[in-house]
Amino acid sequence: LLTVTMFLSTLTPKFYFALTVTSSFISGLIFVFEWWHFRKYGTSFIEQVSVSHLRPLIGGAESSPPAPAAFSAGENETSRQNMPECKVWRNPLNLFRGAEYSRYMWVTGKEPLTYYDMNLSAQDHQTFFTCDTDALRPSDTVMQKAWRERNPQARIKAAYQALELNNDCATAYVLLAEEEATTIVDAEKYFKQALKAGEMIYRKSQNCHSQSPQHEAQLRRDTNVLVYVKRRLAMCARKLGRIREAVKMMRDLMKEFPLLSMLNIHENLLEALLELQAYADVQAVLAKYDDISLPKSAAICYTAALLKARAVSERFSPETASKRGLSTAEINAVEAIHRAVEFNPHVPKYLLEMKSLVLPPEHILKRGDSEAVAYAFFHLQHWKRIEGALNLLHCTWEGTFRMIPYPLEKGHLFYPYPSCTETADRELLPTFHEVSVYPQKELPFFIHFTAGLCSFSAMLALLTHQFPELMVIFAKA
Repeated sequence: LLTVTMFLSTLTPKFYFALTVTSSFISGLIFVFEWWHFRKYGTSFIEQVSVSHLRPLIGGAESSPPAPAAFSAGENETSRQNMPECKVWRNPLNLFRGAEYSRYMWVTGKEPLTYYDMNLSAQDHQTFFTCDTDALRPSDTVMQKAWRERNPQARIKAAYQALELNNDCATAYVLLAEEEATTIVDAEKYFKQALKAGEMIYRKSQNCHSQSPQHEAQLRRDTNVLVYVKRRLAMCARKLGRIREAVKMMRDLMKEFPLLSMLNIHENLLEALLELQAYADVQAVLAKYDDISLPKSAAICYTAALLKARAVSERFSPETASKRGLSTAEINAVEAIHRAVEFNPHVPKYLLEMKSLVLPPEHILKRGDSEAVAYAFFHLQHWKRIEGALNLLHCTWEGTFRMIPYPLEKGHLFYPYPSCTETADRELLPTFHEVSVYPQKELPFFIHFTAGLCSFSAMLALLTHQFPELMVIFAKA
């Protein structure tokens, strides 16, 4: 239209002005339609027409995405059945409130935990550490009230009251280890006292658990306390550098209580084994837990991708790969990265340090930004340790989005991406953190192009209206 306008501008200034106004109006309509089509269908209309209708006419061929693996259909259905859309999980690697979260608040003045997150933890404590028989033991009655207290100092004071009533109150030591201890060393001392008391109570509950339903409930509670204490002791050992000891404690715990797999202790084990660079042991753990029937996590998917990337990342070069094509091992690594990114697309920006990290929350939403923060916080160092792994991730991770143009409607290897993650993540993550949102629809090129065309046409029409003679001379020139 602009070309025709300039060609016909030799007639009269009025006619030239009319044509520039018309071109501006038409380009504006194109822009409005392009924007509407993008908002409704998530893609550019001009681009879609070009790819679908014009490209085949000029001999182009659109490469079809790789077929999903043989297990993907079964995994898709199993995931639909086993994993609610927006279930919030306890973070397997959550930090210690007194020794880590509180220290962060003292230094920065920022509260790292949200009220919603801490309220979920309070509910967890009441579920795992209390039962109907607490009235039989005065110390447990005090602790039952302590877990409901909102004020940290009130909880700590109640824990000391419980210890005055019973020096072997394991849950009181747990609360002091989590909230009063200001270092990991102090927390470990409290947990060792809790372990001693917890094992004694657990043995007593085992001997009389069959007497009544109340005794069975008490055994479940005492089992929960014992497992929690042993796990936190293993995490203390890991943080204090005694990694092999931590690995042994985690393995023993998983053998002793195999039915408590929902606590995801294997994710603690994976992180510790990666720190030891025991990649064969990591692969063995993945072989057991990266199963169709088990729910996935970022730790599982990205650790599997890291092991595949480790085999090829040191010698990987995008220029060389574009010339000779990808080898079988490189294809496997890229597919593993695409699988991980499809499960949680927020992780790569943290691993590539395109987005700043915060302390992970005590609860995470699988496939959400909260899970990405928690994973990257502990695993970024493992990716950096393997030469070229982050480079391979940088070159390949965005290809996942081309395979899944409508993630809210259809997935590739997993069920469609949940639409409610943003709301839950904003509840779990602190307000000073910019929550990552997916799918974040970026404006395609043709929307920018039509907007520019509309603006240029409007400016041309305005100049023609203000300076008709000058614009006619300019058009002739």
